[in-house]
Amino acid sequence: MTAQAPARAGAATQGGDLSGGPHLPGRTPRPPEAVFAPLKAGLAGLSEPADLAASTAFAAGREFFARRYYWEAHEMFEAVWIRLPPAGAERVLLRGLIQLANAGLKARMGRGRAAARILALADAALAEAALRAPGGAMGLAPGVIAALRRQAAGESADE
Repeated sequence: MTAQAPARAGAATQGGDLSGGPHLPGRTPRPPEAVFAPLKAGLAGLSEPADLAASTAFAAGREFFARRYYWEAHEMFEAVWIRLPPAGAERVLLRGLIQLANAGLKARMGRGRAAARILALADAALAEAALRAPGGAMGLAPGVIAALRRQAAGESADE
């Protein structure tokens, strides 16, 4: 993987240039909002979980996460999360994904204890989402969610 991969790899992340690599708060410059604005704009008027699951913003969040651009994934997942119905399994799942991204980010930054603490919060949200939607939600089957969790946990290192 190159530092330029997320900005160039898939249609989901064509919003802007991330050639400087993933954002690490306090260590690297924050990407300009122009990177995310086109992706977030596609969420306007959406509130149904199926529509949000099919959105470019959600796809971009998944792509950023897969490429370990955790801060950027968090940014996209949060934009989707805020539009989901408050009591639904989908919103709980997105909360878990946001926390997974945060755990992966903390681990990448060498903050293993913080990563472990946040991973526990993610586990609770993902377990709740699984109880509410045993077959998965937002188009993510339980096995996919487990793989995302393993990825975030695999980044962990002791602080």
